[in-house]
Amino acid sequence: MKTYIIVMLTLLMVHEGNAQNKIPSRDVQIKIAKMAAPQQFKDGATVYGYSEKGEWTLLKEGNNDMICISDDPQSAGLNVSCYHKDLDTFMERGRELKKEGKTFREIFDIREEEAKSGKLKMPKDGVTLFVYAADEDDFNPATGEVINGQFRYVVYIPYATVESTGLPLSPEAPGMPWIMDPETHRAHIMITPPKNSNSN
Repeated sequence: MKTYIIVMLTLLMVHEGNAQNKIPSRDVQIKIAKMAAPQQFKDGATVYGYSEKGEWTLLKEGNNDMICISDDPQSAGLNVSCYHKDLDTFMERGRELKKEGKTFREIFDIREEEAKSGKLKMPKDGVTLFVYAADEDDFNPATGEVINGQFRYVVYIPYATVESTGLPLSPEAPGMPWIMDPETHRAHIMITPPKNSNSN
């Protein structure tokens, strides 16, 4: 019994050590977060990520309108994003509700209600979210090296419709833009280039 307990404690310590090691260094987090940003915005972008304890934190104060979010160490693969500061209130509210344990549908409904009431301020003009992602086997969290990464672009245009944009509800060709969640606060144009057409 004593041997069993020792083995289990050892495995637990190894697991905890691996979990802690899974969080990339501050410099690597900044490096990978900025991969999602257009070149002209990279250097001056504000970057958020995670502390050594896994806590949400500011990694780099920027001096332009771009905010970049580093990869969630608890999720497989790489998924980083950058967006215009006017979208930050919307994004931050989503993070708050997710932390409270709300489901995707609950988060959508709460933000929809708050946007309609004016409590949640949405950007008046179209603002863009840039996403860069890669599979787990294509991302090294220790060095920040990525192969076969893929971009995705999301242009938020609150309350836009199929009629107001002339966009379909689904893509009919690779890379074709389409509209998602029309007539809601979260209406946005989706653009997903063909896989590996512009990877790093």
